Amino acid sequence: MASVFRAGSQLASGSVGFVTRRTALTLALSAAGVTAVLALAAGVAIGTHWCARHGAGDQAAVRVEHDYAIDQLGQLNASVAQIEPRIARLTAQVGDLRDFEARLNTPRPAPRASAAPAAPGAASAASDTDTSATDGEGGPALPPRRCSDLAPSLGRHADAERTGQQLDCLAATLSALEQQTADHAVAYAAFPGRMPADGARFGSPFGNRTDPFTHRLSFHPGLDLVAKTGTPILAAAGGRVVFAGEKSGYGNAVEIDHGNGLMTRYGHASRIVVHVGDLVLPRQYIADVGSTGRSTGPHLHFEVLVDGAPVNPVAYLALFAPTTHG
Repeated sequence: MASVFRAGSQLASGSVGFVTRRTALTLALSAAGVTAVLALAAGVAIGTHWCARHGAGDQAAVRVEHDYAIDQLGQLNASVAQIEPRIARLTAQVGDLRDFEARLNTPRPAPRASAAPAAPGAASAASDTDTSATDGEGGPALPPRRCSDLAPSLGRHADAERTGQQLDCLAATLSALEQQTADHAVAYAAFPGRMPADGARFGSPFGNRTDPFTHRLSFHPGLDLVAKTGTPILAAAGGRVVFAGEKSGYGNAVEIDHGNGLMTRYGHASRIVVHVGDLVLPRQYIADVGSTGRSTGPHLHFEVLVDGAPVNPVAYLALFAPTTHG
């Protein structure tokens, strides 16, 4: 999956940028502005209708004006009806992204497990421009135009026609904002921080530990989440299943590629319900907790890997579930 992360070197340092405050504020203010202009549009349309009914002229002319105003009012109402739900969806998405950005920028307590040597950050720095795009684009860098600035000379029906043009402008602006927000939403969905087993408690942490079999110091590349056999294992983020089967040391395991160098691994499952190549959504059911492989009891071994190197999953889970688990 393509991502629009702009990241620093370490997730735990709080330096990861997801959606900038300027972007979030721009989107929110744009949505509010659209709502205000829509209210104005309705008023203008009603005013046109009123003038048509009560303006000077013979009855035939008044009826023509009346019918024209009714037709224009119907078209404007249809445009408003299409735009309003889009504003609501956009506002909700912006709210979710701003909440997530706040969590990214909020200092978090140090991980409870001893950390391994520094690993790559949650994401490599990426440009705002998608370099994979094949269509050429360009032109001068000009600030966006306010839709309310559209004031062409359209004759006697200028109010209704100008309002229609403003609504068209708003629809086009919304499309651009929706695309920008969708890019961030894709990255948000692919960020592996959702709890992969509801009701599980934290067991053996990430980092160096005493091996439960050899009783010698060893490195544990993931986090053990203790839960009963059969507890659903859920994808920590959206992505594509790249492995589903038996893996040495892990028993039955699932690996999901989330793009941007991010991958999650789920080990010791008693049953796997996904297949290689499947596209999964965040929190989608992928397997059942078990005790297969090198395991002393039922639990989920959960790993987050960045460019193939394991990193502490606690820092990721804290972004979506910041409360302490048992």
